[in-house]
Amino acid sequence: MGSQDRLEKMQLRQNYRNLWHTDLMRTVQHDPPYCCLAFWCGPCVSYMLRKRALYNDMSRYVCCAGYLPCSGRCGESRCPEFCLATEVLLCFGNSVASTRFLLQDEFNIQTTQCDNCIIGFMFCLQQVACIFSIVAMIVGSSELSEASQILSCLADMVYCTVCACMQTQHKIEMDKRDGKFGPQPAMAVPPFQQMSRLDQPYPPTAGYPPAYGQPVYPPPPQYGYPPPGYQR
Repeated sequence: MGSQDRLEKMQLRQNYRNLWHTDLMRTVQHDPPYCCLAFWCGPCVSYMLRKRALYNDMSRYVCCAGYLPCSGRCGESRCPEFCLATEVLLCFGNSVASTRFLLQDEFNIQTTQCDNCIIGFMFCLQQVACIFSIVAMIVGSSELSEASQILSCLADMVYCTVCACMQTQHKIEMDKRDGKFGPQPAMAVPPFQQMSRLDQPYPPTAGYPPAYGQPVYPPPPQYGYPPPGYQR
């Protein structure tokens, strides 16, 4: 996928109309155990989610889901499991984002403004922490160096927390896709109702039952003959 194709894909993604089943702020409420698992074992969860997003068909695997220039050039077809494990360990952030883009493109899901603000804050905090670390190294001030370390620690905590929430969001969306929330209520066809006319009842039919699949018709009216059982 070229740079122009990726740009067009990003612009197209802005026009999606569906929403995530839950936003990033409510993922902890929906599935707290999985959110904790994603926080402490992020790469393992990223591996499982990508495989599940591919419907457990690793023959469809492409590095970073085809969204980066390295995609399709890492020998994925020969050993997709090893390539995916390498991706989630060495490029953890890209692996989470690639799974997110994969689900968004499959289900036409847009990212809400709240989610965009959270993700943007995470990136900005990492940039500020990096700048503080560079300035502290140049200046050589112990106070500034200590402040940069605190800021870097805070940025790492926010990064791990947001990634855990994103992965939980992906897991909940795939639970919805796979029907783990229960079957969707279907519009049932109402049963056929036979209209009865109590003022003109038909007598029961006599003789053999009709052949299978043949409609049952009422007996024709009898003209000029007395009904069965009639006594003069």
